[in-house]
Amino acid sequence: MQLILASTSPRRRELLELYTRDFTVAASAFDESRVRAETPAALTEKLARGKCLAVAQSHPGCLVLGSDTVVDVGGEVFGKPRDAADARRMLKALSGRDHWVHTGVCVSDGVRTESFVDSCMVRFFSIPPQELEEYVASAEPYDKAGAYAIQGRAALWLDRLEGDYYTIMGLPVSRTARLLEKFGYKPGQKEKG
Repeated sequence: MQLILASTSPRRRELLELYTRDFTVAASAFDESRVRAETPAALTEKLARGKCLAVAQSHPGCLVLGSDTVVDVGGEVFGKPRDAADARRMLKALSGRDHWVHTGVCVSDGVRTESFVDSCMVRFFSIPPQELEEYVASAEPYDKAGAYAIQGRAALWLDRLEGDYYTIMGLPVSRTARLLEKFGYKPGQKEKG
């Protein structure tokens, strides 16, 4: 069964390659702007499900994996920053505090659909103002929930985390692999190309 990753995120692609290289990528045309949920965790599951099912509908007979990540600061959802001012606002809110990162994962074969949310608590040290400004001026905070890449320069601010590190990056690899296996998926090792 062909596996399709319903995401153009280079981080998700890289993480899925830890499990298998035998997949293709298809961008989802799912409209995220209309999705509402009672909690940030529920929101990320709905978003992952919407992306997955949108791609599954146009790829019958394939196994589709969708995922979405949000940062949760006291119940407020931080998605991808719109601009430098938004990235600055988010990073200031994260500085010296705990926050949650929720990643929703959904798998569908067109007949059966299953999903889950994995959550990780993250605590940042206080971010020095000059470092924050240098980070906002770089390309790194954009196209990332919460305006940071934990695998990048934001690692310098990490005080502690409780949970799966890969959840913060956008795909909890071990739980995702187990869910794919429930659908009968057997990983291949197609060469990168």
